[in-house]
Amino acid sequence: MSNARVFLLMAGLTGLFVALGGAFGGRTGMGIALAVAALMNVAMYYGSARMVLRMYGARVVTRDEAPWLYDMTDRLRLRAGLPMPTLAIAPHDQPNAFATGRGPENAVVCVTEGLMALVSREELEAVIAHELAHIKNRDMLLQTVAATLAGAIGNVANFGLLFGGDEDRPSPVALIGMAIVAPIAAMLIQFAISRQREFRADAVGAEICGRPLALAGALRRLEAGARAIPMHVAPAAAPMAQVNPLAAHGGRMMKWFATHPPTEERVARLEAMAGEQRVLQLA
Repeated sequence: MSNARVFLLMAGLTGLFVALGGAFGGRTGMGIALAVAALMNVAMYYGSARMVLRMYGARVVTRDEAPWLYDMTDRLRLRAGLPMPTLAIAPHDQPNAFATGRGPENAVVCVTEGLMALVSREELEAVIAHELAHIKNRDMLLQTVAATLAGAIGNVANFGLLFGGDEDRPSPVALIGMAIVAPIAAMLIQFAISRQREFRADAVGAEICGRPLALAGALRRLEAGARAIPMHVAPAAAPMAQVNPLAAHGGRMMKWFATHPPTEERVARLEAMAGEQRVLQLA
């Protein structure tokens, strides 16, 4: 169901871009806006691993430096049918983790020092499995496409304000209204896609590690840790983490403006998944 929702959200994002482009600048305006957004996001896509690791202050580690972490990840990636990712550790007390990179062949999985100190081995396996699920699902690529379309919508809106308004186009008041509303709508759709991918990564990660309840327990610990222990990281890097790392810096965001689903909803889905597994085992 998650994939179907993401398809509909992507279709909505594309439709919004086409409609706005047609109203503001026709094919030429659409092409320019899309090209500008694509160039920016392709650069981010190819340099994302280095940039995100730098934002978190993380360092790459070898098997000699962290043999148990390496072997744990190696076992899990074999179950997932993935190449071995690069491993990194971020020097933060807050328990968290993230995956980055262009795809399975050059992915990076990073965990914080606080995560390794707080959770059990089973819960750490579940957290890593969640990040491997993001890699398996190619979520980094999907998020880049969504960001490109959302950025293009913002560009179209700006171009429309600068060059729109002749007799064949909407009135200046309508242009201003669309320029304000359309980027907000695009951002809401982009965030909704991000939330759906987190649900999907939870489900696939639970399948990889075989323990939905371990992931549910880990998410509870990560959420509590994120609210109690501040992490100083650029807001642009926050959506990549397993739970919102900036939770300690402010209150709960409105659900529509959140890049992560509510942890209690994620936990409820994982507990339901565990219940289904028990029923199948008893059948």
